Amino acid sequence: MHEYRTHTCAELREDHVGNSVRLSGWVHRKRDHGGLLFIDLRDHYGLTQCVIDVESPFFKEAEGVRPESVIRIDGNVVARSEETINPNLPTGKVEIQVKEFEVLSQADELPMPVFGDQEYPEETRLTYRYLDLRRDRLHRNIVLRSDVISSIRRRMVDQGFKEYQTPILTASSPEGARDFLVPSRLHPGKFYALPQAPQQFKQLLMMAGFDRYFQIAPCFRDEDARADRSPGEFYQLDLEMSFVTQEDVFAAIEPVMQGIFEEFSDKKVTPAPFPRIPFKDSMLKYGNDKPDLRNPIEISDVTDVFRDSGFGIFAGMIEKGAVVRAIPAPGAGASQARSFFDKMNSWAQSEGYAGLGYVIFKDGEGRGPIAKNLGEERLTQLRETAGLGENDGVFFACANEDDAAKLAGVARTKVGEDLELIEQDVFRFCWIVDFPMYEWDDVEKKLDFSHNPFSMPQGGMEALETMDPEDILGYQYDIVCNGIELSSGAIRNHKPDIMYKAFEIAGYGPEVVEERFAGMLNALKYGAPPHGGIAPGVDRIVMLLADEPNIREVIVFPMNQKAEDLMMNAPSEASNAQLRELHLRSVLPEQK
Repeated sequence: MHEYRTHTCAELREDHVGNSVRLSGWVHRKRDHGGLLFIDLRDHYGLTQCVIDVESPFFKEAEGVRPESVIRIDGNVVARSEETINPNLPTGKVEIQVKEFEVLSQADELPMPVFGDQEYPEETRLTYRYLDLRRDRLHRNIVLRSDVISSIRRRMVDQGFKEYQTPILTASSPEGARDFLVPSRLHPGKFYALPQAPQQFKQLLMMAGFDRYFQIAPCFRDEDARADRSPGEFYQLDLEMSFVTQEDVFAAIEPVMQGIFEEFSDKKVTPAPFPRIPFKDSMLKYGNDKPDLRNPIEISDVTDVFRDSGFGIFAGMIEKGAVVRAIPAPGAGASQARSFFDKMNSWAQSEGYAGLGYVIFKDGEGRGPIAKNLGEERLTQLRETAGLGENDGVFFACANEDDAAKLAGVARTKVGEDLELIEQDVFRFCWIVDFPMYEWDDVEKKLDFSHNPFSMPQGGMEALETMDPEDILGYQYDIVCNGIELSSGAIRNHKPDIMYKAFEIAGYGPEVVEERFAGMLNALKYGAPPHGGIAPGVDRIVMLLADEPNIREVIVFPMNQKAEDLMMNAPSEASNAQLRELHLRSVLPEQK
C-alpha cells in the first residue's frame, strides 16, 4: 500500500464498498456524536466522511486533533444508510470506518477558519493566503484559472500559433503606465524595466518571420489597484499575426473567446462574429467605450429638440456649446412612481452632476416640468428620436460632450439596474473599432496618441499629411464583454516613414523615435510584414467566468490595494550591502 494514499478524497463511490483504503488530507470539519466521531477529510480533489468509534484506541487523539491538521487514515469503505446519504457530495453515498489513524502535521490555532463561508478582512486573508486558498470557492477559482489557461493554449496551437517567450528584463516602453525599474549591478546608474507588455518584442518576432506568435505573458505596471485590475502584475493572452487585416485578427480570437466562455460557463455567449461598434457610436449610444450590451437601453442625441426651445436652461447651455443626451427608461411611466424620477435626479446630484431632467409619456402626452416647456411638436420629435413609446420615461444629461457622455453612461447603467432590465446568464461580446489616432491632452496642452503609438493610421501617410489629426482614425480595437474591457489591439505601423510622421504629429522628433525605439525602427527598415495583434487579459477572463466582483479572487497570491504582499512582506527595504553592490542610495521623502 502507498505510504500516504490509495485514493483521493473525491474518488470513492459505492463500487468501492468493502475495499480497504488509505487516505491523507486536512481535517476539514469534526462532529462528535457521542459514541462516534465524524471527520470530513479534505484534499485538493474533494471530501470524504470518516467515522471513528469511541472504542477505538486512537479515539481520544482524533477527538483532540485541531481543524486543518494533516492526517492519514486507513479503513474500510462502507455504504451510508439511506437517511445519512449526502446528495451534495460526490462521495456522499459512502464513508470510511477508520482502522488506523496518524497525525502527519498538527495545526496551530487558526487565525481564520477554512470551513464555512464567513467573510474575513482583506488584511487577514492576504496575510494567511495559504489558508484562504484552502477555502472551497477560492480553491475552485484557482483551478478554473489553470484550466482556462490550458484551454487557451490548446485553442491557439490548434490555429497554428506557436508559443515564444519574450524577455522580462528589458527597456522602458510607452504603454501609458509607470515602469518597474530594476537596477543593473554590471552597469552602474542604469536600469532595466519590467515589460508593461511584450509589445515591441512580439512585433519584432513578426519581422523575424515567425508569422503566428502567442504567449501567456506576464506584464508589469506600477499603477493603482481597482476591482478589475491587480496592482503590479497581470497576465494576458498575447498574440501577433503577420500578413493580416483587422478582420483576420478578429477571426482568430473570436472562436477562442467564444469557446472558452462556452466551455467554462453555462451562460449564453455571443456567437461569432461579434458586433463591431465604432468608438464614436459607442460613446453616443452607451456613454463609454466599454458598453454592457446586456442592458438594452440606448442613449440618443436630442440636442436639436431643445435648441431654441422654451426650456431655457437647456437652450441657453446649447448656445454655449453643450449637448443633450436622452436616456430612455422603458416602461417606467407605468411601473414606477413619480418618486423614482425624482430619486434619479437626486442620485445624479450625489454623483457630482447638476442633475437629470426627465419627461414621462403617459396617456398620450408628455408629463413633467420639462414637457410643459417643449410643446407638442418637440415632444413628438423627442419620442421619434429617442424611440420612446407609451408609459416610457426619459432622462436628460445636458453638458459639454464629454461630461454629457459620462453622465448618460452611468445613468444608463443605473436605470437598467433599477428597472431590472439587465439580461442575466449571458456573456455579451463586442468589438469597439475606429478609435481616434490622437487626442488633445489638457494637462500637457498638446496632441498625443490616444491609444497604441505603434498603430497604423487609417489612410496611411495620406491621412497624416492631409487630415486634421483629431479626425484621423487608427486600426485600433478593443474587445469588451459585459461592460469589461478584456483587451486592446491594433494593426501595427510597419512603415518607418509613417512611424516618423505619426510621432512628429504627437510632438516627438525623429531623434526621440530613434533613441527610444531603435530596435523596432531598425527592424522595420529591413523588411517588415503587415501585422497586427491583441492581448486579452487572463485575469479578467477568469474573473468573469468565476462571477467574481474583484480580480483578487482569481489570483493565487495577489497584492493588497496598496501594492503590498502581506504574506511575504514585500516590498521590503534593501540592506546597505545590497545597495552598495548596486551603486544605489535610498533617499526617502521628507516626513510632513
